[in-house]
This record gives sequence, structure tokens and C-alpha cells, in this order.
Amino acid sequence: MPKISGFHKALIPVVAVAVVIGGCGLMLRAQSLTDLTPDLSVSESICTFFGPDHAKYAVNDLVNSVNGSKLRWHAPMSPNATRLAAMTTVVANSMPAVPGGTRTGGATSEGELGLIDQYLFSAMQDAGVQPADPTTDWEFIRRATLDLTGRIPDPAKVLAFVADATPNKRALLIDQLIGTPEWIDKWTMYYGDLLKNNSSNSQIQRYREGVEAFYTYIKSSLTANKPYDQMTRELITAAGATSYTTGEINYTVGGVVTGGPIQDIFDQQTANTVDTFLGIAHQNCLLCHNGAGHLTDLSLWGGQQTRVAAWGMAAFMSHTYVSATPIAAGANQDYWTVSDTSPKATGVYALNTTTGNRPPRQPIGTVKSIPPAYIFTGETPKAGESDRAAFARMITADPQFARATVNYMWAYFFGVGLVDPPDTFDPLRLDPDNPPPAPWTLQPSNPRLLNALAQAFIANKYDLQWLQRQIVNSKAYQLSSRYNGTWSDSWYSLYARKMVRRLWGEELHDAVAISSNQLPSYNITTYGTLTYAMQFPEPLSLPDGANGNITGFLNSFLRGNRDDQPRTGDGSILQALNLMNDSYIMTRTSATTPVTGLLAANLKLTNTQLVNNLFLAVLSRYPTTQELTTALANLNATATRSTEAQDLLWSLYNKVDFIFNY
Repeated sequence: MPKISGFHKALIPVVAVAVVIGGCGLMLRAQSLTDLTPDLSVSESICTFFGPDHAKYAVNDLVNSVNGSKLRWHAPMSPNATRLAAMTTVVANSMPAVPGGTRTGGATSEGELGLIDQYLFSAMQDAGVQPADPTTDWEFIRRATLDLTGRIPDPAKVLAFVADATPNKRALLIDQLIGTPEWIDKWTMYYGDLLKNNSSNSQIQRYREGVEAFYTYIKSSLTANKPYDQMTRELITAAGATSYTTGEINYTVGGVVTGGPIQDIFDQQTANTVDTFLGIAHQNCLLCHNGAGHLTDLSLWGGQQTRVAAWGMAAFMSHTYVSATPIAAGANQDYWTVSDTSPKATGVYALNTTTGNRPPRQPIGTVKSIPPAYIFTGETPKAGESDRAAFARMITADPQFARATVNYMWAYFFGVGLVDPPDTFDPLRLDPDNPPPAPWTLQPSNPRLLNALAQAFIANKYDLQWLQRQIVNSKAYQLSSRYNGTWSDSWYSLYARKMVRRLWGEELHDAVAISSNQLPSYNITTYGTLTYAMQFPEPLSLPDGANGNITGFLNSFLRGNRDDQPRTGDGSILQALNLMNDSYIMTRTSATTPVTGLLAANLKLTNTQLVNNLFLAVLSRYPTTQELTTALANLNATATRSTEAQDLLWSLYNKVDFIFNY
């Protein structure tokens, strides 16, 4: 590690602290199924999901507090919101002021606010909360470029953007970023996470070829700006002879579970679909037991549902058979086939199991099988319509599909979903014109905004690029993460300031490579030659094996495994240590090699030019007066100028405003 100079001695504690710290149809139930039985016994009184995932499922539990003689019930902050609110305060208070040169004006009058801002700024006004100031142009170009493309902006583009006097330059920048190859890389990574594209999960293996095919499908869909409802229908209904060439069937393959009857597979495939595309994780609970007594305090809707109704959803998969075939005789590798015509999937969801991964399924009186029926409406397939086609049609036509999609995207850009976590929707607590009975409250932090944005998303033909433009162009997204005055973390749901986001491991990797002008070349035998971590098809063991140095660096930033370890923005001491000591950082702070590297190329300049260029390349801004003065004082020692410059660059990679998008 470089010696701790006067310039960056104070930075390390800051970094360490920062990283450690609708349609009414939806409200209906499939009555023809639920009337079969008022209850079903459950082999275990406590759902297995209430183990490590308890906090996730319990976030919407009601909390009561005494206020005089009255009991007030409210939904507490989600663990994610609590963490982000606290982290934002720490990070924002740790950052210096950004230099001048901004073209951002004051707050726009309410009459000029767009769809999103009309709802949010009205809510702030009603709550008597003053929003943060608009973010500066320096901050905005870095924020938007990272959020949309996963890359830091080019220094020349930063200077040109700040100097530009065009009134709508932010909207123009957003248009320039969306749809670029970098944008496609970032969102292929995002949807790879959401759809869990990996070569191996806890149940089955897709292998490298399956990952590549699925990656290609996602990437080509985003490149074509395929409507998201179309993409979803393709994923739910896909069939094919081999998962190595028909990439989209790998979504259904990912729902295969072992060690039980075929109904276990139908259940898991259905639970994945409802979670991913409707934002309702509690479907998985219902496939084991009735909601009463298990979901009663977590979900108003879930507490009223039965396992029989959940089986009706799983029955849509009962014609679908997923099989594995060795790629060659004696080979220890399989490809997968998904078919709706195999005799091994008879089209019946039978109540005939006593073993497997879920509690027994047994006849209810004379009822020995369950037909497909949509749990929210009781709708069944049309005459001549295949079960999976019907399921895909009902999912994407459901207003909840648009709500969930909007909310997932909102949670990414704002850090906290309008419903948070984004897959804990309670369908009976979404309608502000039909509020739930006491003691329940409406679930979304701004239900009218959620419904309005979902309806606008539908009207714009499920265009993901349109949705991102709406969010990033909003004044709420463009608020500063800094806040003048006294801030309460309970205001997180008003979005009165921008929540910070710790960069993904891939983003940090690429930011170091780009800013240092030392681009790696990973000759990965199975995937080809890649430069940017944002281009990796999956997080498992890439780019240099399970125990590789770069793999370890990326994993320390909790990129997840797309199975039982989700990507998270949490911090750790290991992250701080890697930024200070890892060879990936240290080799890029060399003053001599390569000659085209950031430091070597700037050592010939004056000290002031050197400092300015390093700050601009790494942090997308110029130094403050204090930062410049401190850096120049260290660089003035001619005998150690090269070492001090190296220390300076190392310091910038450890600054809180490099690690976070703010």
C-alpha cells in the first residue's frame, strides 16, 4: 500500500464507514377452486421461507404503536430502505461540494412537472417536506451514465456537457445513452440477474452453452427494443429441442427441481413466473400451504388464498415437460429440451403425491386433479388455446404485470421501490380508491403514481426504453443526494432526495479500467475475449476461475450468483481492503507502466493540470480548492513527485464518491 500522505490519510475511515453501513379483476379470487375446501392441513407449521428470508417476507407486517388511547398501525420501512437511507446520509455528508459550472436552474413550477413529478412533489408538499436541490451537471452526467450504461463518462464529454447551454441537454444526454452498446451490456446484465441466467443453480446445470444462448436471447431482445410483454410471453411459452440454441427455453429450465414428483417442477416454474413478472413472492408460500395462519399478518391478499387456488396456477404448466439429454454417449453434460407434447406431462395437475419438496398433495373428496385457473380472476384457457399460451396471455394482460415491471425499474433507479422489496406486492392493498379495511393500509408509498405510471407504460406498448426515459428525465431522479437542513430517514418514501447507490462490482472494475486507460483482455476459453466486466454472461467463476484474483475482487462487491445469493449493494470491510490493496488497483496506479496509462500520460504536465486530469478521469469532476491545495502541496516535492502522484491516484480510487453513484 502507498504511504498515507496528508492528502488521503483522512479518506480511509470515510470509505470504511460508507461500505459497512389497478384493474379490479386483480382483487378477485378463483372462487370455483377455493370453494372446494376451506382449509388444508400443513405438515410444518412454519414455512421454510421464514428462515434466512424472514426479513424479506416480513417487511409488510403490521406494526402497532400507542398514541394516547389509540393504536396506530403502519408498515415499517423495509430493511433495504433503512439501509439506503442511513447510507445516503453518511455518504452525502462525507463528500465535498462539487465545483461550479452547473447549468441546472431552480425547481420548476408544479404546472410544468411531468407525470412522475406531479405525484411526488405534490406528496412532498402535503407532507411539508422540502425537496433537495437539483443535482449539478457534474453529478448528473456521472449519475445518468452509470445508471444507464454501467460506465463512467468520458472526461471530454463531461466538460462539454457542463459547458453546454442548451436548455434540454439532460434529455438529449439520456437519449444519447439509451440504446447504445454500453446500455445493452448493462441491461443484459440486469435482466440476466432478474431471469437468473447461470450455468448452475442449486438444482440443475444449464452449462456454458445454455448461458450463452440465454444471454444472446436477452441481448438481442434489448437491442431490438422488444416490447417487454412480448419478451415475457416468449419466455413463458418457449419450447425447443435444445437449450444450447433456443436460448429462451432456459427460463423454464431454470424452474426444474429434483428429488420429487413432476408437480414440484410445475410449482417452482409457476412461483418463479409470478415472482419475476407479477412481483408476488408469496405465490411460492401458497404452493405449500394455505395463506391463513401463515400469511395473515404479511399480506391481506395472501392470507385469504388457499393452496388449491395456487395449484390452479401451477396447472398451467402441466402440459410442459423439461428433459435432459447427454450431448454425446457417455458424456457428463446435458442439453435441455422443453416440450408441450411429451407423454410424460399429461396435462393434469394430479393430487397424488406424498413425497417430494413440498407437503403431500392428496384428493379432496372426489376431486383428484386441479384444472388451470388464474388465481386472481378464475379465468381458464380459451378453446383451442394451449395452457402456457393462456398463462402468458393472462400474466401480461394483468395490470399487475405493468405495476410490477414499473416497480422493479423504479427500485433500480431510486434504490427503493414504490413497493419494497419489489416482489412483495399485496394485490388487495394497491387501490387508493378502494383502500383495505383497518388495520391494513395501502402498500405503495405513492399508489396513484404507481398506477398512473403502470397505465402509461401499457399505453406506450411496454417499451422499457420509454420507461427509463420517464424516470431519468424526472426532476425527482435529478435531485441531489445532499440535503440542506435537517433530514429524516422516514422521508425516504417521498423521494425528496436521491438515494446513493454503491457501484456494482462490474461497474467498479470497468471504471478503474476506463479511467486508468489500462483495459484488460480476458481470454476466457469458453466465452471468447472480453474487456469489460459488464459483458460477462454470468457471475459464476468469471473471468479467471472460482479462485481467480479478478473473480475474488468482483465477488467481494456481492454481485451474487443468480440463484440463492442475490446481488446486493451492502458493504464490507473486504471491499475497502480490496480497493486499497488488490493488485487490480495497485497495478493501475503505476507511474511508469504502461506509457499510455492515465498517470504516465499526465506526469509530463504541470502539477495543476495533473491533479485536474486525475480528478476528472476518476471522479468526473475537478477537485475542490481544498483538494487541489492539499494535492499540490504533496506534489511540490520534486524528488518524490512520481510517488506522490501515484498516491493521489490511489486515493481517488478509494474516495467515497468513486465507490458510490450519488
